[in-house]
Amino acid sequence: MIIDSHCHLSDPRLADQIGRIHNELKSFGIESVFEVGYDLQSSASAVELSEKYDDIFAIVGTHPHDAKSFDDDSRDFYVKAAAKPKTVAIGEIGLDYYYDLSPRQIQKEVFAAQIALAHEVGLPIVLHVRDAYKDACDVLSACSDMLTDGVLLHCYSSSAEMLKQFNKFDCYYALGGAITFKNAKKDDVISAIPEERLLVETDCPYMTPVPYRGQPNEPKYVNMVIDKIAQVRGVSRERLIEIVNLNTRRLFTKYDR
Repeated sequence: MIIDSHCHLSDPRLADQIGRIHNELKSFGIESVFEVGYDLQSSASAVELSEKYDDIFAIVGTHPHDAKSFDDDSRDFYVKAAAKPKTVAIGEIGLDYYYDLSPRQIQKEVFAAQIALAHEVGLPIVLHVRDAYKDACDVLSACSDMLTDGVLLHCYSSSAEMLKQFNKFDCYYALGGAITFKNAKKDDVISAIPEERLLVETDCPYMTPVPYRGQPNEPKYVNMVIDKIAQVRGVSRERLIEIVNLNTRRLFTKYDR
């Protein structure tokens, strides 16, 4: 059974189908999914879903797109949510210079503030980094004494060479549907991620893998991600699932299934 480490089931494209998606999880070999917030409202939804469904867990935090909206109310909610038994991480946090929907300096300040928050509550962090890898490393370096509970780069999209920089922080890496895209050319990255640091995700409803591109992504499509990684790394599907599940449990220590 596979753990999908990154979902957005409360996205409008999936929100009215959550019951169906949840009911189908086991039939597609999905053990659990992690519902990830990107602001106060979506984080509250993640907690609500985790309390409603046994196999949904919550990750709460403010995405770099929404960094300008991060305030004391957001922080207070994340601290309270972190105390709940099924909130397993703070995320997705980080930097995104591709869209620049929040000023870059504010992104960096909010990123650092949420690293401190995660350290305070004793949870790992889940990072969103796009076109900002050097600055992300700089923030992690400045906050290195607070990286005590684990770091995951969700939907890792940089190079195999850049892995060496993030490996200095003992990062984990989640791969999703983008690795199946025709022009992805990520086999070197798939091969270079240390075995004990590899996770899988869908990021649904985004990043739908081949051959379902053009449709909203769903947790069941994590199977295509597993198949692609297993093929590139030359391991059996069963062995890969065993590896990524072990890694997921090691990183998300509050996950209990």
